[in-house]
Amino acid sequence: MHEQPTATDEYLARNALYAASHQGLLPMPPARRTAVVTCMDARVNVYGLLGLSEGDSHVFRNAGGIVTDDVVRSLAVSQRLLGTREVILIHHTDCGMATFNDEEFLEGVERDAGSRPAWTPESFTDAAENLRLSLDRVLSSPFLPRKESVRGFLLHLETGLLEEVRPRTPAR
Repeated sequence: MHEQPTATDEYLARNALYAASHQGLLPMPPARRTAVVTCMDARVNVYGLLGLSEGDSHVFRNAGGIVTDDVVRSLAVSQRLLGTREVILIHHTDCGMATFNDEEFLEGVERDAGSRPAWTPESFTDAAENLRLSLDRVLSSPFLPRKESVRGFLLHLETGLLEEVRPRTPAR
């Protein structure tokens, strides 16, 4: 019986094509001195919607695009060691993080794994309000020295357009 190739097998074949035309090593600091935090949703093509090329920006993705302690850690390295000056947060409409609640999710994890994780998923019902919370976390973090240009946007998946969302609090 012949096994069907997995998605990973297909990606590896595509990687061979990519490597054949690869131009070599780019400089480590991002050329545009920006860091982008967005959702892991496969429908969010951050390179396409911002017109990014390889080497332009640091791009951090997680469930919901939420600014967690680990995102602050990555932003601190990005700013302090690699010279980024701007932070762009992008949340989006029709996000899967709005389809469940934390308690039920954690109960299921505990049932399956035998214990609760130390983290919470941080589900939400309002993407714009959750984006404000993430903006506030960046702007209030003592670990991030560059806060002059921290902006948040709600991506409307239906149209592909970004709508700016203002933070609740100014940078500290």
